[in-house]
Amino acid sequence: MGQRWISDTEAELGLGLVLDVADRLVTLSFPAAGERRTYSINNAPITRVRYQKGDTIRSADGLKLQVTRVEDLDGILIYHGLDNQGRERLLEEIELDSFVQFSTPADRLFSGQVDSQKRFDLRLETLEQVRKQQSSPTYGLLGARVQMLAHQLYIAHEVGNRYAPRVLLADEVGLGKTIEAGLIVHQQLVNGRASRVLILVPDSLVHQWLVEMLRRFNLRFTLLTEERLRAEPDELDVDEAPTQENPFESAQLFICPLSLMTDHPAHLAQALACDWDLLLVDEAHHLTCDAGNESDAYRVVAALAQQALGLLLLTATPEQLGVESHFARLRLLDPDRYHDLAAFVQQESDYQKVGDLLQSVQAGEAPEPEQLVQWVSPELLQAWSTAESPEEKSEVTQKIIDRVLDQHGTGRVLFRNTRHAVEGFPSRILHAVELTGDVADTDQSDWARQCAKVHWLAGWLKQHPSEKVLVICHSANTALDLEAHLRFEEGFAVSAFHEGLSLVARDRAAAYFADQEAGAQALICSEIGSEGRNFQFASHLIMFDLPDNPDLLEQRIGRLDRIGQRRDVNIWVPFVPASETARLLEWYHQGLNAFEQVCHIGAGVYAELGDALRSALQSDSSGDWQTLLEQTRVRAGELREKMEQGRNRLLEMNSCRTEKADQVIESLIEQENRIELEDYMSRVFDAYGVDQEAHSSVSQVLVPSDHLQCAHFPELPADGVTVTYQREMALSREDVEFLTWEHPMVTGVMDMIRSSGFGNTAVATVKLGPIKPGTLLLEAVFLVSVAAPSALQLFRYLPVTPLRVLVDSQGRDLSAVLPQDKLQPLLQKIPRNTAQQIAKQARDPIALLIKRAEQVVEGARTGLMSQAVSAVEEKLGAEIERLQALSVVNPAIRPVEIERLSEDKSLLKEYLASASLKLDALRVILAT
Repeated sequence: MGQRWISDTEAELGLGLVLDVADRLVTLSFPAAGERRTYSINNAPITRVRYQKGDTIRSADGLKLQVTRVEDLDGILIYHGLDNQGRERLLEEIELDSFVQFSTPADRLFSGQVDSQKRFDLRLETLEQVRKQQSSPTYGLLGARVQMLAHQLYIAHEVGNRYAPRVLLADEVGLGKTIEAGLIVHQQLVNGRASRVLILVPDSLVHQWLVEMLRRFNLRFTLLTEERLRAEPDELDVDEAPTQENPFESAQLFICPLSLMTDHPAHLAQALACDWDLLLVDEAHHLTCDAGNESDAYRVVAALAQQALGLLLLTATPEQLGVESHFARLRLLDPDRYHDLAAFVQQESDYQKVGDLLQSVQAGEAPEPEQLVQWVSPELLQAWSTAESPEEKSEVTQKIIDRVLDQHGTGRVLFRNTRHAVEGFPSRILHAVELTGDVADTDQSDWARQCAKVHWLAGWLKQHPSEKVLVICHSANTALDLEAHLRFEEGFAVSAFHEGLSLVARDRAAAYFADQEAGAQALICSEIGSEGRNFQFASHLIMFDLPDNPDLLEQRIGRLDRIGQRRDVNIWVPFVPASETARLLEWYHQGLNAFEQVCHIGAGVYAELGDALRSALQSDSSGDWQTLLEQTRVRAGELREKMEQGRNRLLEMNSCRTEKADQVIESLIEQENRIELEDYMSRVFDAYGVDQEAHSSVSQVLVPSDHLQCAHFPELPADGVTVTYQREMALSREDVEFLTWEHPMVTGVMDMIRSSGFGNTAVATVKLGPIKPGTLLLEAVFLVSVAAPSALQLFRYLPVTPLRVLVDSQGRDLSAVLPQDKLQPLLQKIPRNTAQQIAKQARDPIALLIKRAEQVVEGARTGLMSQAVSAVEEKLGAEIERLQALSVVNPAIRPVEIERLSEDKSLLKEYLASASLKLDALRVILAT
């Protein structure tokens, strides 16, 4: 008791003090951290602290001594030394300052903290993996639980790398705007371009966005609603900025309903008082501005858009409410660029002609040279006309298209992919099932027993026992009654999903439905089931009733009819003749063709004929009904024709350039390397004491063991977690964590290894014929340290790069003769006590070798710095020149982007000039 020890796994605890030794256990107090730890004596991960002659030590009351002699008195160390005045003083080890930490390689090595060879090698591999990830051109795009779809990844890569991106994402329904936005946000956060993000969405979508950001991108947003903020509403003057603490300063990432800002000016004032790197607004078509009349939502977003550096607007229907509102939303993105509506309309007309021209070039037709000469060099035109082989023709054609797309269109600020251009969608098949019997009133307590639709549904489930089916009805009460009847009276494995459930309960219901082996056959949803969740693993949708709004109908079908659905979507609509469901079925199918095709014009028709529809549903007149059907067919046809004529083919071509998209996907596939990651993490789990149990052939259960080697393992709950490294399983099982090189568990543990002393010391022996026994070798690993703001993305030009040096006792550099891959298999581990003795006895020679290693590595540092500066000049210089040239012909190039790139270039070169070397790891090797 009274000895000082340090934890090998928790060096941040400081010096520990032995309090008790009994029953093969030792208890240490760590005064600096206010913690206690009890270890088994046989395998305690602790090291005795023993300072050596020449060390400087400090007492708890601030006395500093330079050690001249160490005395061991009955197991307690007494340090003899000189204070600042040169007087000789004594200091017992119990009096040492507990706030001392050993984390640098030399300090840990000389204090006896020697790690195993496995830990040392794992540290070096961690550094190499960080280098690989940071060097990837798609860094920041890998970690999402999404399919690798060309159009989504192209947009994310194109936008996510920009400084303060300001774009409108307008892909059609089902193409994944939320995923594109999430990828951009994730990449901006990972790359350091953004740190504070505000997402504004309609009230009904706040939980969908909260879940999507967490489940798909591992981003934990704070949800702010009026209910959460309403502490003392009577004292809050909504016309003035509140004086209490600003809730928008309590975190970095926020999701809010847009109504929080429109209905409560005080909260808008709080948001405006903060800095935002990125503002995201979903359902942006609600931001209306016609004839100068701005909606409240538009005014709110306009105010925040001026405050935020970057802006993402999302809408599937950018021009649904007219060109003026569409132009007004573009003005939110860039007021300087979009200031004249008439000029914008004229430019759009010109772009349509350019789009038609490029389409003819793409089809292999030869346009007149004068049609392209204003955008394409004569040399490129000559190459196109003289190309002989199909491959050569295709290559030159793509260059022409890329050149024209770069210079024209709103493609830099507006992205819109359509189903015309994106493959992978299934067919929709309508099954209208006519029933005999009654449709019971769902307000009755026993309605399910009497209802013809319930009887049919039970029969359908019996006939299709192996099929997953999503059942949607309008109200939660109907869903609950239906689920109870099917479960308890019919004996089916079903689950309910409705707005009355908590987020956790909804997750459990969805997971039960997703389980392919022992899960629910049917998920019975209320209308909320058509929002926020995707069930592509099911191909059958039963509409127990029908909504009276085409958008809701499309949302229901869209839960299954999405990219990733591998089978045709079967839509079942049971109905009783002459019922309201029967008439709605006819209106949707005969009038709008909304079941078997995506109904882009449904909202427009409903806006015009919605009142007439509601009246006709209540009318007994068949004539009125037939008149409405004919009006619907005619109007739907007119709107479809108008929409087709208005297709912006130039925009569609620019929204997904296939060649670049393929390069992004190839890079991600190479970066993913699932087997390499699984092997790496398996060794990490072993090193830190995390138990791994097989869950299936492609998944594992991770549980903290009783011997966990850290206070907290990143992203590992106390009761464990199920993980997979396989993207396919992750897409079908949202309750399983998807581990990638960018998952917070992986990046967290890599940061933990790099920022701690984990594995930064080792001692080994080696037998090598040319090297004389007794020769001391030192393997040193250095890193180049540059303290630069994360927004500069220094890692793109200078990723974490370990510089390894191997020197012998003569000071010779053996790094090239014995590279790591050749040396590592030859090394032999030795007992820890022996390793500690070697490190302490050879302290002075090791210190000299460290200085020699620093001299040797200086040359490598100089070369690395030269490469980094060249990379800055090459990459940023080329992009600046490109944007400057484009800005002459394309006003969508914002001056602020060019200015920021020029500023970044200068700053990066300044920071690189101040780079220094940092010793990261040491391995002492004794030749035997």
